[in-house]
Amino acid sequence: MSFLLAENMTGGYGAADILHGCTLRVEKGQIAVIVGPNGAGKSTAMKAVFGMLKLRGGHVTLEGEDITQLSPQARVAKGMAFVPQTSNVFPSMSVEENLEMGAFLRRDNVAATMEQVYTLFPILKDKRRQAAGELSGGQRQQVAVGRALMTEPKLLMLDEPTAGVSPIVMDELFDRIIEVARSGISILMVEQNARQALGIADMGYVLVQGSNRYTDTGAALLADPDVRRTFLGG
Repeated sequence: MSFLLAENMTGGYGAADILHGCTLRVEKGQIAVIVGPNGAGKSTAMKAVFGMLKLRGGHVTLEGEDITQLSPQARVAKGMAFVPQTSNVFPSMSVEENLEMGAFLRRDNVAATMEQVYTLFPILKDKRRQAAGELSGGQRQQVAVGRALMTEPKLLMLDEPTAGVSPIVMDELFDRIIEVARSGISILMVEQNARQALGIADMGYVLVQGSNRYTDTGAALLADPDVRRTFLGG
């Protein structure tokens, strides 16, 4: 039984389907990466897993439980956290207030989790009183990921976490993502930097026009000459 199984997902916006039988699996503590050309349905697949897109076909299960009909809010309560690509922080609120907002469903003491986030992203502790909107793009991404971690998720979903950041910041974010996975949290992410993302991925999914074109380990996809030539620039 897969920890997360999104099987044969078919659906889209309005009458048009964007996903055509797309299947994604993530095991406990794994990093699974979705890559592919622009318009391939990568972010749509992520939204479908999180319940932001109503499926016309297929199903989503988490730890063996069918969650296909659950709202995004109900999926958060089940242990899913989603970090969208844009508008993912409250810019007028401080870093610490943003993190506290991530814990809105919790009724226990969140101080230990807050400290874990600050250990993972030390710069956020230094800037905890600063408005999130004043931070650099990479620091805002850290706030967004940190806020998601405040929910104590079992599955962390990241949509283009390194969009618009420098290569140095991208490497640092990927290092932190590896640390999160090592703590036992499963990760499913869409990433435009395919070569780098597959380099840290346990599993990789190459989508083309809403369907699985290639599915294999990150290392195997990086070594596949067809994948390299078509999607990774040789």
